[in-house]
Amino acid sequence: MDESILTFTEALASAAPAPGGGGAAALMGALAASLGAMASRLSAGRKGDAERSARLNGDAESCEALRLRFLEQIAADEAAFLPLAAAYKLPKDEPERAETLRAASLGACGAALEMLRLCGKTAALLAALRRDTNPLLLSDVGCAAAACRAALLCAALNVYVNTKPYPADPEAVGLNALTESMLREHLPVLEDLELQILMDLRNEET
Repeated sequence: MDESILTFTEALASAAPAPGGGGAAALMGALAASLGAMASRLSAGRKGDAERSARLNGDAESCEALRLRFLEQIAADEAAFLPLAAAYKLPKDEPERAETLRAASLGACGAALEMLRLCGKTAALLAALRRDTNPLLLSDVGCAAAACRAALLCAALNVYVNTKPYPADPEAVGLNALTESMLREHLPVLEDLELQILMDLRNEET
């Protein structure tokens, strides 16, 4: 087993507050993009339509870029959590504690919002792959869609947990609205893709 995977999951399972759900969301997104890249590369290697192969090679490059961006969010999410952890440790009679805590809480949403954007880009690529990929790789594309949907939902949860204490705060309201917008746009795409591939593999009509 790769030592980095072992180390990361050990850290995730520990009593340390970070990495946590945000890091797990980023890893799931990276797995989705990785599966997309694999399916693209293997499908592009088949003989036949040169235009299709070129399109798949382009999809593989895009998935690879997304994989790296998702992995960057593991560290970004952990770094964003540090000011929040420090804010919680401030004495409760500290005059600036409430504002410091608010700013740190809302600032901690940054990595999760980036993950939501990356999930949207990954979802679009996976939807295209369903049409172009080798039929033998459809299960991998379906697994990628399921991982991407999980990453999307987990990223959204990591926004909401930080905005929840500030329901009337304009910045928090804006962050929630942006999150809701991305969920409405990307979640149905991924759910539909999973169902389509499931039916494809079961030889059933959607």
